[in-house]
Amino acid sequence: MRQKILIFGPGWLGHKYGDFFHDKDGYEANIWRTDIASRADVAADLYHYKPSVVINTAGKTGRPNIDWCESHREETWRSNVEGPKNLAELCAANGVYLVHLSSGCIFNGISPDPDGWTEDDAPNPVSFYTETKVAGDDIVRQYPVLILRIRMPVDKYPSERNLISKLARYPKIINVLNSVTVIDDLLDTTLKLIEARRTGIYNIVNEGPITHQEIMSDYVRIVDPMHCYELISVEELYEQGLVITGRSNCILSTDKLKKEGIVLPNSMARIRMCLEEYKNHLKPLL
Repeated sequence: MRQKILIFGPGWLGHKYGDFFHDKDGYEANIWRTDIASRADVAADLYHYKPSVVINTAGKTGRPNIDWCESHREETWRSNVEGPKNLAELCAANGVYLVHLSSGCIFNGISPDPDGWTEDDAPNPVSFYTETKVAGDDIVRQYPVLILRIRMPVDKYPSERNLISKLARYPKIINVLNSVTVIDDLLDTTLKLIEARRTGIYNIVNEGPITHQEIMSDYVRIVDPMHCYELISVEELYEQGLVITGRSNCILSTDKLKKEGIVLPNSMARIRMCLEEYKNHLKPLL
């Protein structure tokens, strides 16, 4: 029997999940453009489509970046807190399995655990955007929901949401170790956790943190030998007014995911593979 998946959020990640499940036997996926902060609309969608699984990729991250959220607090709160609350409550009431895409950006700095921030650590958000992600998680985790925390998503296709594209457009970048999430590995891991009907919070990041300089060094070598950039410190990022609100830099632990028998490939190797394909997909745009 085919599982019907309803994906809330017609953005970048929503379409990634839609394309992924479209090619999977036993699944039927549809992407819904709904204001999840409207409880009535969500209830109507669940009644109309009758999904067995809901994936929530909706949320405000801001355009062109999270600084937007500082001046659009009401919109950000509605989308990142009230929306997930509606989905968690209504999915639980209707016996629908919910997967909620969250963020590892709720942590910043050195973690208490040498392996990185764990799913049980208390967040230390540094922006209004990350505060809303913490608030949303706190509500959703009270229900039987699978919460996936991702970091700095990387993909083989150019996109303004792809970390590779973001770094390539900045003339100045910082050089701090961070965890990253390769989209293909996120999708595969999501499927495994859905099939096991896991609930609770999982950090979904590739093995081994990586710096922006390492990524851009390979970008120059693989994609564009003429590309230039300048390395600056985190302090200079703020002093030069390049950002308004705080930016998260952190490493996430994957110990909990490993206990499920899931180990994501090494981040450096996977990013190099993405860069090779990224170059090919970029050519028509040049």
